[in-house]
Order: sequence, then structure tokens, then C-alpha cells
Amino acid sequence: MTDRFIRFFAELSIDDVPLVGGKNASLGEMYRLLTPQGIKIPNGFAITAEAYCYVLDQAGAWEKLHQLLDDLNPNDLTELKQRARKARQVVYEAGIPDDLHREIIAAYQRLAQAYGEEPLSVAVRSSATAEDLPTASFAGQQESYLNICGEEALIEAVRRCFASLFTERAIHYRIDQGFDHFNVYLSVCVQKMVRSDLGASGVMFSIDTESGFPEVVFINAAFGLGETVVQGTVDPDEFYVFKPTLRQGYRAVLRRRRGTKKVKMILASGEERATTSIV
Repeated sequence: MTDRFIRFFAELSIDDVPLVGGKNASLGEMYRLLTPQGIKIPNGFAITAEAYCYVLDQAGAWEKLHQLLDDLNPNDLTELKQRARKARQVVYEAGIPDDLHREIIAAYQRLAQAYGEEPLSVAVRSSATAEDLPTASFAGQQESYLNICGEEALIEAVRRCFASLFTERAIHYRIDQGFDHFNVYLSVCVQKMVRSDLGASGVMFSIDTESGFPEVVFINAAFGLGETVVQGTVDPDEFYVFKPTLRQGYRAVLRRRRGTKKVKMILASGEERATTSIV
């Protein structure tokens, strides 16, 4: 029987943004196309945007959200903070219906068995259906959780991801960009956790982020988990790589800068915190 609310990466492509959001669609595209070429991409699955809608449908939560958001003045920061908190509470308290709960746990168990690790440590990441658009980028507006272990912790992280569609910054950004709060939905990514805390990680852009020049790759990297680079809480190393000379097999690094890298995020043990930062 095909799952109603779950899609593994191998089933996804870049055309599935309306179903699983920009992040999950991109991960699916990479997993399908690059894994056969020997590039190791951690496997995972998407909990679809349909699941998010189903959660709110079953809880009768839509009307409560309309009451909180329809007449919101985003420039009143006190009111924005209060209503955003209440909206997140509405979504979080909607819970996870039993049939969706079973599908999520079954997919998690399947992923754990594939890696031979039980319980499996995963990253639980938000993937909005309006992410990575040509005219707007919602990436980073919602929450992600790292080093999530066990079924109970996974369900808790999924609930918090769904609720994070209504962070203050996400609400304000949607209003600024002219998006209807009720036409943007949230999918959740559950992906095998990589132990980059034992080494280094970073972010790679396929163009120069400042000028838009397409012939360079821009890389930021630091020790430990990449969340510090994403959040901008660490001064990372920087590399500019020139694509044409890279393709020809020549030395391709145009510029490099060594960052201070004074902060490192690692995985933490115990129930209270999944990660911790050290200086």
C-alpha cells in the first residue's frame, strides 16, 4: 500500500515543490541523479505538505489561524510577537493524527533499518512550498532540528516544524512579499544525520552571491555542524572556485580567506539538547 503522506527522496524531483517544498524537492533531485554517480547523499523522506493541511483539517484549526492573522498589522511588533506565538500554539496543539503518526514512524523505521542504526539520528527540517522562488526565498524562515533520535523525539520535532510556519519572521516576510498565509504550506524533511561535528561542513553556492556571476562556486566552511555557517554565528573560511578551469583540470581557486572559526557546533548527548556549541 502506498503511503499517503510520505515520499522518500528516490521518489522526488524538482517538479515536486508544490507537494514537498523547495528543500525536499531539491534533495530528491540530487539523491536520484547523483547517488548513481557515486556521490554520497544521506537518504531520507519527506512528510508532504498535504500532511500539514490534513493536521489542521482534523483539528479544525484553520478558523483560529484566520482570526489571528487576517487583520494583523505586521508593523506592530508587540502584536506580531503575540499573535505569532498563539498561531504556533494552535498548530502545535493540533497534534499528529493516528494514521499520519503511523506513516511517519514506519518511514523512520525503514530508514533506520537501511542504515542499520536504531535509533537513527536524523535532521528534521522545514521545507515550505514557497521556498527558493525566482522572486522570493523563504529558506531559513522556518525551523530545523538536528540530532533527533527516537520515535517520540521525531514526532515532537515534526510538530514544531509545522508550527514554525508562523514564526514572526516568516509571517512578516510573507506579508512583505505579498503571499497569502493560507496559500503557503509546510512539508518536513527527515534525513539521516551526518557526523560533520567530527570534521567540518559548510554551504556551497553555485554562483557568486554578491554579483550573480555564474562562473564561480562560492563556499563557506567551518568546523563542526553547518548550522553555525547557516545562522551566521561563525566567521567561516571562504573559497571562490572558477568553474571553467575546474572543468579543465587546472587549479581553480580564485580566492581564499581564512575565518576565525571560534565557534563549533557538535552533537550533544542527553534528552534536553540535540546540539551544543563550544568556543
